[in-house]
Amino acid sequence: MSSTQNKVDSFLREQELVYDKITSKTDVITKIIDILTKARDDENKIFTMGNGGSASTASHFVSDLLKTSITKGNKRFKAISLVDNVPVTLAWANDVSYEDIFVEQVKNFFDKDDIIIGFSGSGKSKNVIKAMKYAKESGGRCIGFTGMSGGEFPKICDICFVVPSNDMLVIESVHVALCHCIVSAIRNLGKPQFTYE
Repeated sequence: MSSTQNKVDSFLREQELVYDKITSKTDVITKIIDILTKARDDENKIFTMGNGGSASTASHFVSDLLKTSITKGNKRFKAISLVDNVPVTLAWANDVSYEDIFVEQVKNFFDKDDIIIGFSGSGKSKNVIKAMKYAKESGGRCIGFTGMSGGEFPKICDICFVVPSNDMLVIESVHVALCHCIVSAIRNLGKPQFTYE
């Protein structure tokens, strides 16, 4: 077996071990689904954020909430990704600080009972934490997806899913899978409005 194949096998084994561990945490995912569908039904907004790979997950999740999660007879999600407006993100980073790129955007839109979702492999991303604290102070609810030791997320979030791994790539892969799990469950709880093309 080649060295490359060993690395591939090792990564896939780590993924498998993590999935085996998180099957006992389906109650956490169920609670997140309940929070999100209530926000949809009550017409509250949902904000997502993250850095790097976690930013792409935040953006992807909003895409799925806005289109893939639409079911017949139900309201639509009002979801906003805080990572997608590059000019406004760079303006806040340049003119104030990178630590404020999310909280300053949230201040424009956030209302009581809105939801904020943070993705961070370490749970220590200062810009994500700052926005979460503002959301909590404004009467919102916080959902966190993290890994490693959880960082600050378990203390701040109303509900937090900690992926039991120290490998950032594994953590990020599992976060995407969990988002797909949530969206799939929401679709299957109703009658999907649209099919995949």
